Amino acid sequence: MARPDALITSTNIKKVFDKTIDLVFAVILLFIVMTMLIGVVRLFYRIGELLQGGGITGNYLYIFTDVLTLFILIELSRSLFEYFSSHQLRMTPIIDAGIVFVLRHIMIELFNHKLDTDNTYALSVLLLALGAIRVTTSINFQRDKIKMRDSPAEEPTPHQ
Repeated sequence: MARPDALITSTNIKKVFDKTIDLVFAVILLFIVMTMLIGVVRLFYRIGELLQGGGITGNYLYIFTDVLTLFILIELSRSLFEYFSSHQLRMTPIIDAGIVFVLRHIMIELFNHKLDTDNTYALSVLLLALGAIRVTTSINFQRDKIKMRDSPAEEPTPHQ
């Protein structure tokens, strides 16, 4: 049997650990939000450059890249924000950010005409795997949600 002072110590350690993790995630979330704000300002600046410049192809690539990068940051910030409400990292927003990241890479490489056949196949398999994981986690989440809703609440048993 554990000693009471050992339980107090382990409880205190867990509280310190939880507070530290919350603080670290809060700092990361703050930096992501600041990065998104800077990215939006830069996006508007690039739109001004697009209007001033003669051709749109070169500037369009930068705008396109910035917009897709902002989508990735939004997905990551959603994941961190959900951590504060449930104290669990959900897999779905993280996989969504990974899918958007791979799609961003494919689109940029296709736009620059630098994507060869081998990379196309490799990235396609990666997208297929991420998509399969995404669908599987969504199905399992919905199944668990239905089970929680349909399961009757356990009634307290009377004391005898």
